[in-house]
Amino acid sequence: MEFTAGGRLEVRITPADVGKRVSVRRLSDALAPGEKFTDTVGVLASWNDGVMLITRRNGESVRIPESSLVAGKVVPAAPARRRGPAASYEELARVSARAWQPVESERLGEWELRAAAGFTRRANSVLPLGDPGRPLDEALSSVREWYAARGLPPYVQTATGAEGTQELLCAGLAERGWAREVSAELHIGGLAALGDLAADVDRVELSRSPDDGWLRRYQRFGVPGPHVFKVLASGPSVWFASVPGSGDAPAAIGRCVVDGRWAGFMAVEVDPAHRRQGLATAVMAALSRQALAEGASAAWLQVEADNDGARSLYGGMGFTAHHAYHHYRYGPA
Repeated sequence: MEFTAGGRLEVRITPADVGKRVSVRRLSDALAPGEKFTDTVGVLASWNDGVMLITRRNGESVRIPESSLVAGKVVPAAPARRRGPAASYEELARVSARAWQPVESERLGEWELRAAAGFTRRANSVLPLGDPGRPLDEALSSVREWYAARGLPPYVQTATGAEGTQELLCAGLAERGWAREVSAELHIGGLAALGDLAADVDRVELSRSPDDGWLRRYQRFGVPGPHVFKVLASGPSVWFASVPGSGDAPAAIGRCVVDGRWAGFMAVEVDPAHRRQGLATAVMAALSRQALAEGASAAWLQVEADNDGARSLYGGMGFTAHHAYHHYRYGPA
């Protein structure tokens, strides 16, 4: 990481650069003996009272006293991607939202308030793509009232790590007592390679709706109600995959939503007794071939940040992280 100009370290950022992506080097007392500096890259969220707040790609916020700063510069808003389809954050946010729609929604300026009787955070959180049309404190007050009227905790879904993501909003939420509960990543990749995966796709059954067996394998949220079916069936072109098992639930399942050039993959689950048999790969391949037949060319999926097994599986299929996304909650957990 190059900070020098003519052999000298330089600080080339000021409070006027708030909102830009920066790279800074600072003195640190927490390093190993012999090391003097630590580097931080992220969006400069604030610079007040001699303290900088930088939000990293993964959503972590780092406070840096300006007195410890030895170098700093503005860097490109988003690094070049070496593989995978080109996509903006806003495009992916809208595509992924259409693939997991709420039962009820309401606009607050350019924000969308979503509710589905508590079934998943995605369907019960604010999607803030733009300006709420009022000051942030007033907007968040309206959010809290809207969810309280439905007996739901208020959540805001944000993203970090790509051009156009919401590092400043993340910092604003944290300053106002909203806690980041869950972080995950949205990964993208080419679809043709998934369709070409060597897998026993003949074992996979595709349908337009989830049957009782599919729901038994997926059932994470108690007894499915009408709101669950509505969310699962939402999307431009929805497909459900099942691999029959020996009991009353499939050995593996998956869900895919085809939306223009994109195919989104969700709910890929395998019975623990049938893991390491290539069933997840078979489900992905079968759904991919269906999506290719409908004209899609790119793929996306969401992976929780601590799910190393899924990250390894999907990395082997050509997926790479595009951005991180987070759910901030107000009030007690």
